[in-house]
Amino acid sequence: MTKNKKPKVFVGMSGGVDSSVAALLLKKQGYDLVGCFIKGWYPGGLPCEWKKDRRDAMRVCAKLGIPFITIDAEKEYKKEVVDYMIREYKAGRTPNPDVMCNRHIKFGIFLKKALKLGADYIATGHYVKVSGSKLQAARDKNKDQSYFLWVLTQKQLKYCLFPVGDFTKPEVRALAKKFGLPTAEKRESMGVCFLGEFDIVDFLKKYIKSKKGKVMRVDGKIIGEHEGVMFYTIGQRHGFSPGGGVPYYIVAKDIKRNILLVSDKAGEKEFYKKEVEIEDVNWISGNPPFQNKIYKARIRYRQPLQSCKIKNSNKIIFTKPQRAVTSGQSLVLYDGQEMLGGGIIK
Repeated sequence: MTKNKKPKVFVGMSGGVDSSVAALLLKKQGYDLVGCFIKGWYPGGLPCEWKKDRRDAMRVCAKLGIPFITIDAEKEYKKEVVDYMIREYKAGRTPNPDVMCNRHIKFGIFLKKALKLGADYIATGHYVKVSGSKLQAARDKNKDQSYFLWVLTQKQLKYCLFPVGDFTKPEVRALAKKFGLPTAEKRESMGVCFLGEFDIVDFLKKYIKSKKGKVMRVDGKIIGEHEGVMFYTIGQRHGFSPGGGVPYYIVAKDIKRNILLVSDKAGEKEFYKKEVEIEDVNWISGNPPFQNKIYKARIRYRQPLQSCKIKNSNKIIFTKPQRAVTSGQSLVLYDGQEMLGGGIIK
């Protein structure tokens, strides 16, 4: 970078308020910006709003007076996120596609293409903070997205800016209104990264054949039928009941026999786990955490942090047994505000 040249930042613009304000903040800090809409893969038959989102991103860029480009990540998204998701469900696991979207798309292909096009950094609207080589939870605990970023490495992190990590969601909305951004009132986007809100079971049925099976109580009594164990997840509540309105929770899945094992709330505790093994492990610093120290971890997004220790860098031992430990989900470890990394539950 030559002297006096402003650092060039490619901002991932989703068409939402968070990424819009991320661009606004960077503009005010004097960066040379390029707004980038990342085009994913969108299945036919789903109500997909990507064209509207792209238009909104373009309108924000026009308001800010910055150039706008579209980054095509369709092929990579289909392979690394959608195919991965289908493969995991077929195997009876419950994947987290948002994590893989971050690994392969936002901080994979987008980062790679941005650097190739002359970027010094990339930025996103994630609620998370960077402090040197460390990734930290956002100031807004209700919006913190560090759980989805445990896959990041030092190689990626050195190019990343997260401008909204020090703001609360109401503050972000207020900034968008104050500066007249077109996305100021846009509602929160939910659902799967890029795909948005849709019925996951309906989507999976296009790729995975339904196969009726038995719903069995832990005492061996058959109390219902299901459409295939792949479409269900541990901890899910269902009205499988012979009468009386007792709620049952899925506590185990027998993939080979295509049986869902369910229990009432009291019996569910027998299936809680204190020890959880993880694979595909990534520690953000490059070094595993200390073995004899008490850390905090969560096994699902928004779960309150739980005390634990780590053993052999891939076994987490919780102080209290954990409900609904689900194969395929992410376990993420924290040391105070710092997010250390994590892995996929075996």
